[in-house]
Amino acid sequence: MFWTRLASGTVLVILAIGTLWVGGWLTCWVMCALSLVGCFELLRVYQLEKRLMGIACYLTTILYYLMLFLGEEQWLMPIMVVYLLIILAIYVLGFSKYKDKDTMAAFLAFYYVSVCLSYVSRLRDVKDGGLLIILVFICSWGNDTLAYCVGRLFGKHKMSPVLSPKKSVEGLIGGIVGAGILGAIFGIIFNSYASTQIENAPLWFGIVGAVGAVPAVIGDLAASAIKRNNDVKDYGKLIPGHGGVLDRFDSMIFTAPIIYYAVSFVLGM
Repeated sequence: MFWTRLASGTVLVILAIGTLWVGGWLTCWVMCALSLVGCFELLRVYQLEKRLMGIACYLTTILYYLMLFLGEEQWLMPIMVVYLLIILAIYVLGFSKYKDKDTMAAFLAFYYVSVCLSYVSRLRDVKDGGLLIILVFICSWGNDTLAYCVGRLFGKHKMSPVLSPKKSVEGLIGGIVGAGILGAIFGIIFNSYASTQIENAPLWFGIVGAVGAVPAVIGDLAASAIKRNNDVKDYGKLIPGHGGVLDRFDSMIFTAPIIYYAVSFVLGM
């Protein structure tokens, strides 16, 4: 199991680096593909993955990313509004076949997975995005790794005994502080290689790293809560040893939008 997890994790990292290095159309459509798989995994929890609401979610996801690809961002909010109207219409017209929770699950799948993951592509497309995208990994995977290490060494107080009994308060603090330190180191690197120079970059990116680590924890716990509420072990089996897209990218889903807007504030975009 360990070697399977290590091998698939290594391949995943290589693919991620290649995708984000190229940027542009490749990053956009890879994130679209991941969003479609993630939506399918989440909708499957509620038995909606092959029903009309699920199909509406997939088609809207493709349309959303198409507008991103074409640079027509003014249509993104209207797309979300129309999608909500569509799934409400499906709910009303098929009232005997759908429950209100199905409508909520369908909208959650699109907004939680597709919209939030799209910020990885949006961040990659900004000036110096090839460097800035590293912050997403620092705040998600970096925070997770450091929280695990600190928790194993010093963890004594359970953070969420019922939902995630292995996570500790010490690990939570260690992950956030660690992400802040990694962010500060990133700030030094950023000013050395980026075309944009930022005054007090280590301080600013250190704050961004620490702030971005908080939604990563929430994202991880939220994904676990949904699984526990619905008696699901893993969202999927796409990534051997890791589970599905939502199992591996749960923290990144929440982190990407926060990092995008935090970076926009720091850079004055």
